[in-house]
Amino acid sequence: MAAELLKIHPQNPEGRKVAHVVDVLRKGGIVIYPTDTIYGIGCDLMNRKSIERLCRIMDIKPQKLDLSFICNDLSHISEYVRKIDTPVFKILKKALPGPYTFILESSSKVPKILDVNKRTVGIRIPAHNIPLDIVKLLGNPLITSSIKDDDVIKEYTTDPEEIYEDFKNDVDLVIDGGPGGNVPSSVIDCTNEEITIIRRGLGDVDKII
Repeated sequence: MAAELLKIHPQNPEGRKVAHVVDVLRKGGIVIYPTDTIYGIGCDLMNRKSIERLCRIMDIKPQKLDLSFICNDLSHISEYVRKIDTPVFKILKKALPGPYTFILESSSKVPKILDVNKRTVGIRIPAHNIPLDIVKLLGNPLITSSIKDDDVIKEYTTDPEEIYEDFKNDVDLVIDGGPGGNVPSSVIDCTNEEITIIRRGLGDVDKII
């Protein structure tokens, strides 16, 4: 059965539509949704079968799982990472919500959830109301990956209807929140004493670290 294509207002997401997305996620569904950077694909972090399915769709081995968590605020993060040092916390507070992925040391909870011994985890709080509202209502983070394009020139697909055509037989729901971006998040590693920029994407990294 083909996926559902659901239009949601990007600035003021309709509550009943957000509730419908959350219902799909709670039933083990895979959802494609907009962020402040590019469109993402994800599922409920607490549903292991969904994670296995997501890995199959993205052609990732579960043991090599390297996906990010979408959280809705800094207090949400604290459940999934070890104690954050004050300098790092100040950076997170300055940067989030925003187009950044922070690599942090995972808490003991993460390997139990994923059944994979992960020492680090990527954390995102996007500056986009649709994923923030979804995660807030769901009560758990989404585990997520970026939507990539097979076209070597156009690395990221920006048109939600095009994304729908590409993924309609793999996922359960595609959210149309308007055109997406084509620049991914900046990735910042905070697991060592010296903070390292892994990828310069969207956002002015030099202003926050």
